Amino acid sequence: MSELNYNKKLTVRWQPDVLVAGGGPAGIAAALAAGSQGLSVRLIEAHSCLGGMGTAGMVPAFSLFTDDVNFLSDGIGRKIYNALKAAGGAYDERIMSIRAEVLKRVYDALLSEAGVEYTFHTSLVDVTVDGGTVSEAICADKSGLFAIRAKVFIDGTGDGDLAVFAGADYEKGGIDGRMMPGTLCSLWAGIDWNKVNNSGLKPDNCKIEQAFNAGIFILEDRHLPGMWRVGDKIGGGNIGHTFDLDGTDSESLTRALVWGRKSVLEYERYYKEYLQGYEDMELVATGSLLGVRETRRIKGCYTLNVKDFRADSVFEDEIGRYSYPVDIHIAKPDKASFDAFMKEYTAMRMGPGESYGIPYRILTPEKLNNVLVAGRCVSTDRSMQASIRVMPGCFITGQAAGIAAALAVENTASIHNINIHELQKRLKEQGAFLPNYE
Repeated sequence: MSELNYNKKLTVRWQPDVLVAGGGPAGIAAALAAGSQGLSVRLIEAHSCLGGMGTAGMVPAFSLFTDDVNFLSDGIGRKIYNALKAAGGAYDERIMSIRAEVLKRVYDALLSEAGVEYTFHTSLVDVTVDGGTVSEAICADKSGLFAIRAKVFIDGTGDGDLAVFAGADYEKGGIDGRMMPGTLCSLWAGIDWNKVNNSGLKPDNCKIEQAFNAGIFILEDRHLPGMWRVGDKIGGGNIGHTFDLDGTDSESLTRALVWGRKSVLEYERYYKEYLQGYEDMELVATGSLLGVRETRRIKGCYTLNVKDFRADSVFEDEIGRYSYPVDIHIAKPDKASFDAFMKEYTAMRMGPGESYGIPYRILTPEKLNNVLVAGRCVSTDRSMQASIRVMPGCFITGQAAGIAAALAVENTASIHNINIHELQKRLKEQGAFLPNYE
């Protein structure tokens, strides 16, 4: 591998108060929250739409907004929840299934109404940093390379790209470095949902063992989240895994996407031949983004860890609470891995009304003065990342990052020195669920 020194003078195209890198759920919540404080906010998104996994990734449902008693992802999360319902984008409100095209329009409208400037097909490629303070984000779009200068930067990339470019420390995967498999989600038409529901058959029951014996699948992957109803005859498939994935490596992502598009045909055969109501199903599309569950976890001033997964977990700098189970998908397509997953997933869950605290310090990279992280790359151990990574959890950390950015700008302060009580007060005013803050 050879080296090249490359120098180029760049235009500083925009100079907002806050730059949000990444337009997934965490970035959207951060931009809306920061914008609500009267700041100028710019959001950049590398793909062609806002929403990340819930839109381009075709993940068919949001996961848990509540603990069955309290609305945990309140404030920005509830605003998005209500807007999608009002637009007819949640076919099944009980599970908050997602009609991706509707959600795209909802996100567009929410950011536009909030005065947040944003552009698609805009990639973050580097940053300029001095002494832990980032000055500019180096970006690329169809017109070339340019810079964005901001006072505070929020990393909503999911992979912690901005923080890592700036020098933040991080961890990836488990002890062996292996990360959870991804999933290429999909959209299907022609499903008879009445027949599906009346059959009593579940995709992951003993029928899948019969399919393994018949040679339907190349891999014996027993972990099958399944199909969600997203229309009268439409289903969103969270089916199949892409193993040995590193979502920060383009060659690994390419292999995973190719495998996902190939393996979805195996699931089509399985659903048609072994289950009821799917006989006439037809593949409409696979996601333009691969569903990546984990990559980097940025090292913050506190690491939320598995010991914190309890209902009495409370922090002085609490910015929210959440309760999704520890959901570490299987590492290998074999029965032993699936049995281990089921044991942990069954045990590591909370009861109605129970939740764990989320401290502000998991949003603050240790070595950086004006960079906040939000979403699945916040500072946690692997177990807690497997809980907080889902979309409603990302709304919570994104909202807090947006308000914290505003406080840092207003007071010309490091993100480590903002007034936590003022942060909690403003979050509460936005509707955030903070039962331990008075």
